[in-house]
Amino acid sequence: MTPTANSQPQIPDAREQLPLSLLNDHLYCPRRAALKVVEGWRSANVHTDRGDIVHEHSDLAGYEVVKGVTLLRALPVFSDRLGLNGKCDIVEQRPDGSLFPVEFKLGKRRQWENDDAQLCAQALCLEEMFGVTVPGGAIFHAESKRRREVVFTAELRHLTEHAVTGLHALLGSGLPPAVFREACEKCSLFEICLPKATAADSRAGRLAEALFKTT
Repeated sequence: MTPTANSQPQIPDAREQLPLSLLNDHLYCPRRAALKVVEGWRSANVHTDRGDIVHEHSDLAGYEVVKGVTLLRALPVFSDRLGLNGKCDIVEQRPDGSLFPVEFKLGKRRQWENDDAQLCAQALCLEEMFGVTVPGGAIFHAESKRRREVVFTAELRHLTEHAVTGLHALLGSGLPPAVFREACEKCSLFEICLPKATAADSRAGRLAEALFKTT
């Protein structure tokens, strides 16, 4: 596929390019995203390992045609306007030329705001690259082997662009404070973040604040 004549021009003051996958991290937990993009931390656990296995097939770049639909695997995408780059697990190119991104996720069929925003960001990249409208996509849940279609509404597009702005703001704002939640214990950066020990309302957090407090 090649960009059409209606492709959006590059913006001269384009933002620094950030990995598209960080958008999901940012909506899951801004501190998690900052640990990756600001501090450079990377780690793995059973959940990330299982996720890597789920993505094994879709990470193999190439294409195949199934019932008239061209499946583009591991398609690189970018947006100069949003300052994002990454790849789509699968982009279905329909017979009419329309594009339909599909994101692979490990868990059961559930609706998560961060997953939908990540998929929507892929659509925004495709729209900018090829000058087309991408009205919807889908998330394939490996555990249930079902896929959930996502409509890229005005509200979801606004949420996604707002999250992208917040993600870029992390570059100049430092590491957000820890806030312990149930989901923290499933995070691959749990042992690095230590939210129970470093949260502002923890005993260690209060002692640290008192130690460095100036009068």
